[in-house]
Amino acid sequence: MLNAELNTPDDFPAVDATTTFPPVNSTYGSPKIQDGAYIQMEDGPGNGNQQQHPPRDYTHSIAESAMTAEGIADPSGFWIICCVVLIGDMNRGVLFPIMWPLVKELGGDSVWLGYAVGSFSFGRIIASPSLGKWSIEKGYSTTLVMSMTIMLIGCFLFAQVSRVGSLYFLVFSQIVLGIGSATLGVTRAYVAEITATRQRTTYIAWLTAVQYGGFTVTPIFGSLFSYLLQDNRYSVGFFVFDQYSAAAYFMAILCFLALFLLLTGFQARYRTKPAVKSKKSQKRMEQDEVANRVTFVGITVYNAALLGCMLLNVSTKGSIGSFETMGISFAESHFGLQPAVAGIIVSICGMVGVCSLLSMGFLGKILTDIQMIIGGIIVCAVGIISFASLTSVENGADNSIVHYIIGIFMIYGIGYPIGHTAVIGLFSKVVGRRPQGTLQGWFASAGSLARIVFPVMSGYIAQYDDITTVFILLFVVLVISNIFVAMSSKTLTALSQ
Repeated sequence: MLNAELNTPDDFPAVDATTTFPPVNSTYGSPKIQDGAYIQMEDGPGNGNQQQHPPRDYTHSIAESAMTAEGIADPSGFWIICCVVLIGDMNRGVLFPIMWPLVKELGGDSVWLGYAVGSFSFGRIIASPSLGKWSIEKGYSTTLVMSMTIMLIGCFLFAQVSRVGSLYFLVFSQIVLGIGSATLGVTRAYVAEITATRQRTTYIAWLTAVQYGGFTVTPIFGSLFSYLLQDNRYSVGFFVFDQYSAAAYFMAILCFLALFLLLTGFQARYRTKPAVKSKKSQKRMEQDEVANRVTFVGITVYNAALLGCMLLNVSTKGSIGSFETMGISFAESHFGLQPAVAGIIVSICGMVGVCSLLSMGFLGKILTDIQMIIGGIIVCAVGIISFASLTSVENGADNSIVHYIIGIFMIYGIGYPIGHTAVIGLFSKVVGRRPQGTLQGWFASAGSLARIVFPVMSGYIAQYDDITTVFILLFVVLVISNIFVAMSSKTLTALSQ
């Protein structure tokens, strides 16, 4: 699709097929296709001219996959990908309630908490581009098996943190976990390439619902381990079980399960280069004309749109990253809540967020991606700024827990899941049908960068100034993001059609 000034055609082999949409047996309706045929497809008006290929004995490429009635080429592969994403972000969610107590036990403060949380994303940011590139060169299966193995090693390292008793070892184990879970770009690229553009936001929303549930719903497991094993430690041979290591061993078991699914049930897919299209559609030529315009900063509109989407990813991911860092300590200092209770509240609001994501298909019928981005960011910003006027319990405040629940609900239940998922869908649509692995890797790295910078920044501000300043800064960042989206809405809409 829009290739201007980003990469040459040789850098990214085309994935576009030569025929039109709808695919076989899709919900949009199509003529009868021979059973077992594989369709090269592209979005466009259905005219029954699909190109048929006989079934083959070897592994099929993504371009040759037949779309099912649900509008996705490989349903079983999609669900295995969902398991990989779930486990990857459970490493963040399950450890959420125990991270602050662990840092305190090791002698750290809020600054060290920021480093501990940010180091997970540091691992992701250094690995995401490479994993995205390897998914193109070596295939999805090899890339995912390798990353899951690294994640398994990270779980065992984290389980030894309390035994080693070092904050530096905690940061190191978090980096390894981050490297192992740096497959968001790979998994999103996989989903983007086996779905039609018109349904892509829905399927990416489902994938994001799984990811979101991983780090917002699963804190309840960390809270459970904290509640059951608090101040207790049990030894079984080499293994030591306490509230910290038990969570890590639990994640290790899930990593083994994911490896089993990848090795036994995941169909490896590789790209083939289809025939070159002889003529572009009028719609494609209009998109190219818009995309190839040069902006006042000297880059094309297409590249500027990609950069803008990445910055939106930074602002939304950074905001939730700050709450991931300060949420437990804030609940403790301003509402007098125990970590286990705060983790349960976040988990319940996260469940609502998952429901919001599962409704994205319905929302997509009545709202555009741009409208969902703006609306989601507004709700998230209001939830954040509502905390800015509060004072701590130490200063005599008696803040209502209802306020905390409503604010977290607005952020975790509505604002972030809808707004950020719409950003992901918009980016995928702007990229189009070109191989998405590397670009999605850079997109994921941008989000991981935000989860490094924002948590560390929040830790320093909370330690040396006040957490109120953090909330005001996050609010300003989100307001500026919405202004950018509103000003660029026409261009973004044109490029994402």
